[in-house]
Amino acid sequence: MPKVLIITPHFPPSNLAAVHRSRLFAQHLPSYGWEPVILTVDEKYYEEELDPNLLKLLPEGLRIEKTKAFPVTRPRLVGDIGLRGFFQLYSKARSIIKKEKIDVVYIPIPSFYGGLLGRWLHRSTGIKYGIDYIDPWVHRFPGSDVRFSRHWWSTRLAEWLEPIAVKKASLITGVAEGYYEGVRQRNPQLVGTCVFGAMPYGGEARDHEVVRQSGIRPYLFGKRADKLQLVYAGAMLPKAYAPLEAIFQAMAGEPELFRELEIHFIGTGRTTADPNGHTIRPLAEKYGLWNSVIFEYPQRIPYLDVLVHLEQAGGVFVLGSTEPHYTPSKVYQGVLSGKPILAVLHRQSTAVEVIRGSRAGLVLDFDGEAGLAAIREGFCDVFRAYLDLRRHFDPAAVDMAAFNAFSAKKVTEQLSIYLDQVTAGK
Repeated sequence: MPKVLIITPHFPPSNLAAVHRSRLFAQHLPSYGWEPVILTVDEKYYEEELDPNLLKLLPEGLRIEKTKAFPVTRPRLVGDIGLRGFFQLYSKARSIIKKEKIDVVYIPIPSFYGGLLGRWLHRSTGIKYGIDYIDPWVHRFPGSDVRFSRHWWSTRLAEWLEPIAVKKASLITGVAEGYYEGVRQRNPQLVGTCVFGAMPYGGEARDHEVVRQSGIRPYLFGKRADKLQLVYAGAMLPKAYAPLEAIFQAMAGEPELFRELEIHFIGTGRTTADPNGHTIRPLAEKYGLWNSVIFEYPQRIPYLDVLVHLEQAGGVFVLGSTEPHYTPSKVYQGVLSGKPILAVLHRQSTAVEVIRGSRAGLVLDFDGEAGLAAIREGFCDVFRAYLDLRRHFDPAAVDMAAFNAFSAKKVTEQLSIYLDQVTAGK
């Protein structure tokens, strides 16, 4: 069985969202003839709070190699685990490659610094490597155009490092094509020598089975029979606030329509651990929705705890971004929770196809910044239709065949095809 060395500085029990990408690949790759080997940094060097329950989700027998990392200094000069553990990961990966037959090195990013490991390992061992874009590396944030600002420097550094990292890559993948399309345009020499492919975040039914057997109880809010409680779980992207404000404007225009609605935003804070790092509350207060329709719990909570709150809620709220490439992974969790989804998404997001194709809920789609007016004008009508859908919603009627293409196992099958192409030299 060929081997793929997956280098991911964070891995369970880390509670960061990106760890599930590597975890699910590792779970299903053996079904398609590939043996995964995980190389990660020992969790004692992580900064974030750990979630031991995530270890219950790891496949039995998975080989996990761990390295040390430089500790975080005080004052905190370097926090990124990919940078603190870079040399240790490189040394361990090089040793594994030298001692045994590894066919491909595969590196999900962020941490973006990890993308450079492939190039270093290729130079020292000749190994083929691939990079998986969970987020775009070269990306313009609000403030990126302000010279010498933090975001300006981040963009400049990304523009310098990415070409170095991808120069000898044999495989470039991403959550959606838009995540790596810029890489292909900026590095035309890769066309014809590198395999490119998109693989969305996949949903894993086993995760929901585990949480139903875990005994974990919801604790952020209590279930109310007189309210329609929706859950939004996950970080807020900078370009998601404009669509959210358009939604709040629509709500403020017809307050009676939303009198029985509660939307609970979980883990949307400025940082993962600050209980006062609200990002939704100021906007909700601006439109008179705070603590009546809109509630926010800024701190990140463990993954299985999120699933517990999804199980308790009456529905799932999904919010996209004005950027077409953004495909929120929470869509797949929502479908598997068996609760109807109410989504506002860029019409080019692959999540639109998932929800409509599986009949798992309703989507109000829009066309980027130019489509914000359509949200303000159409959200109330879509919400009325959602209320009607919820009254008649039957989880058994969801077309799981349409969803199968977005299951974690099917997504991993696509990765195995790309890996086969790389090893075959195609």
